[in-house]
Parts: sequence; C-alpha cells; structure tokens
Amino acid sequence: MNVVILAAGMGKRMQSALPKVLHPLAGKPLLSHVIDTARSLAPSKLCVIYGHGGAAVLKLLELYNATHELPIAAAEQAQQLGTGHAVQQALPLLDDHVPTLILYGDVPLTSAVSLQHLVQAAGRDKLAILTVEQDDPFGLGRIVREDGAIVRIVEEKDATNTERAIREINSGIMVAPTVQLKKWLSALSNDNAQGEYYLTDIVAQAVADGVSVTSAQPGSVWEVAGVNSKVQLAQLERIHQNNIAQALLERGVTLLDPARIDVRGELICGRDVTIDVGCVFEGLVELGDGVRVGANNVLVNAKVAAGAHIKPFCHIEDAVVGASSVIGPYARLRPGTVLAEDVHVGNFVEVKNSQIAAHSKANHLAYIGDATIGSRVNVGAGTITCNYDGVNKFRTVIEDDAFIGSDSQLIAPVTVGKGATLGAGTTLSKDAPAGKLTISRAKQITIDGWTRPIKIAK
Repeated sequence: MNVVILAAGMGKRMQSALPKVLHPLAGKPLLSHVIDTARSLAPSKLCVIYGHGGAAVLKLLELYNATHELPIAAAEQAQQLGTGHAVQQALPLLDDHVPTLILYGDVPLTSAVSLQHLVQAAGRDKLAILTVEQDDPFGLGRIVREDGAIVRIVEEKDATNTERAIREINSGIMVAPTVQLKKWLSALSNDNAQGEYYLTDIVAQAVADGVSVTSAQPGSVWEVAGVNSKVQLAQLERIHQNNIAQALLERGVTLLDPARIDVRGELICGRDVTIDVGCVFEGLVELGDGVRVGANNVLVNAKVAAGAHIKPFCHIEDAVVGASSVIGPYARLRPGTVLAEDVHVGNFVEVKNSQIAAHSKANHLAYIGDATIGSRVNVGAGTITCNYDGVNKFRTVIEDDAFIGSDSQLIAPVTVGKGATLGAGTTLSKDAPAGKLTISRAKQITIDGWTRPIKIAK
C-alpha cells in the first residue's frame, strides 16, 4: 500500500507563522500523529506533500528518516491549487501495483482500525471513501448516492439546496487503485466555484469507468475532524485528552477529575495509581504500583517506582524516583537525578544530576547539584552544594550516615566522610573526616554599648 499525506496548506485561520500541520496536539505536531498512524499500517511507500513552511516540515521528516527504517518521501506543492493537484505531486513516487491511501496532515485522530476497515473495503480494485454523518455538515463535501450507491461528491459551494440537505459527508480520506488514480487525476478540471482541482471529482470518473465506489465509517465522528483554527485545535485537544483519560480509567487508574489531566506522550501506570487534578505528563512517564501523584505536578520523561508519593506542585524531568519515596511539595528534580528507595525531597529542594541512596532526606530549602549522597544522610535546610566555579562543574560526595547541618555550603570537589557531621553554617572547602564534627564558623561576640541608629529628621 502507498500512503500519501497532504500537508501543504498555509492554514491562514491559525493566525501563526508556524505551518498548520506542525501545531502541537498533545505535545506532538499534527503531522506526526498522522505519520505515526500511517506507519502502523506498514505501507510500502509513504509520501508527504509539503508547501507552506516547507523547510520546517522537511526538518520534521528528516528526524523521522534518521530514526526509522521506512523512509518518508517528500514532494512539493509549490502552488496550492487544490487537493487533486496536491496528490498529483506524489504520483511519480507511487507503486502502481498496490492501492494508494490518501490522508491529511491536519486530521490527526483517525485511528488505525478505521483506516484498516477502509483499506479492506477498497480491496485492490475499488475506490473507498471514509464517510460520516453529521448533524451540521455546513462547508463540507456531500456524498451523493443513487439507489444506495455513491455516484459523486459535491462541494458545499457547488451544491444545490437538495444536495446541501445531505448529512453524509466526505472526510477526504480515501483509498484508490493507483493506476486508475493516476488516470483520473490527469483528467481533473478546475471549472468550479473555487477554481481548484478537487480530488473528490475522481468519484464521478470512477463511476463512469465502472469502478465500484464503496465506503467505510470511522468508530467516532471526531476521527475525521480537521484543524483549521486554534479553536478547532483546542477542541481536538480536549477530545484526545478525554480519550486518554478514559483509557487510563479502564486500566484501573484513579483520576480525581478525568477532565483535568494532560498526557503529552506516553503514560504507563501500574495498579492502584492515583492522579490528582492539573497534572501534566510529557514524553515517557512510568508510574509504579500504588504511586500517588498530587495536584498540579509536571512529570517529563520520569520513572516513579512503587509506593512513591509525589506531593503537589513538583517538577520532575529526566529523573528516577525510588520506591516509597516522598517528593515535595514544591520540589524540583532535574535531569540526571536518581533517587533510591525511601528518599525524602521536601519543599523548595532542587536536585540536579545527583544520586541519593536509600533512606536519605533533604526536607527543605536546599540545592543538591552534581552530588553523590549515601544512605541515611540528613541534608539540613539551606544547604548548597557549590558545584560550579564559573567555568567547570565538580562533584560533591556525602557518604553514608552523614549529617549536614543547616545553612552549610559544600564547595566541590569535596567529600564528607561516613558518619561525619557538619555543624550549622559551615562552609566546607576541604574534605570532612569520617565520624567527626567539622565546623567553620566565625566566633560569636557581643559588643557592649552599641545602640541602634536613629533616623535623622529631614
């Protein structure tokens, strides 16, 4: 099977310099949704027709071609002269011996199952169209039938009043035998209200040639919904997120409000996972059994092991949270953070590129960057690992059972030995020996006879 994806439109109603097909839905370009669905059908040829914003579209295709075996071909539609003209640009790239499926880069939610039904309906020698019935079909091409058989498609601007009353509409998605498709496209005319070469005009040609024209219907009407404005994009975003939420609920995840979750990638959940409102999941996020995610958290490419509790308002990115750990509220785990089991990272604590072993805790107001921390370590409030000298970064090592007093600064590279204690307010610039108290603090003095300044009258 050949697959052609039309992605050349300007999208004026988007009011944006970004090509329409590159606007994100659930964190992924519209075109990527269509490409990923097309690839799941294992086509022998895959071609994207690009036009407006072509350089950006080609860059996206280059990323796909660098990471996937089946290359995506590209063909330029320099002038937007209609859907039929767009498909014409792909014809030299198609295999005549297999059918051609035509998709649209701004129709992102068509399921692979619906497309498989369409391909099956077409077989090798029929023209098959994905159609739906809509209560308000205004602006869309109508399916005209005679004695139940499709005979043509008429666009809104060219339709009679009787034809405008038809509720069955053309989604634009179709499968055609490739040899006949080439013939039909070569015979298209732009003698219509919009002066364009309509792909839909091939239906009447197929009927005239005695080729059967059949149809299939998607599982839901929204599968054929396209994006022409930010309003429609927002509507599809909510539809898509609701579908994701329903799937999570079916798998046993507790969502305190299914309408207030955003998954912009893949969310994998174990048993008895609970997710509160306002959470955003980006990239690949894995939540183990019994994980609780509080309100308004953002997790990006994160792995949270069983029994962990993420309290509200945390940001976790490219990090691993160990089993039974407690994070937040208001904590930030930056890339390279790996926490073992039962680690506590509390409010206003930031951890970056650091490893913290089991049963250690930093409960308040600390920065832990480029550090290796052992087990059962207590990091006091206000502690900072000073990892950057303005040019290079260095690591801090804190061994098992150490106690770091509040308001300490550890100037890397430095090591705190096993069981060592740092007194509050210590600035550590040399290694602290194991099992001993290390403290650097100015001598406290009291100045007799001192009085507070008095405000001078103006």
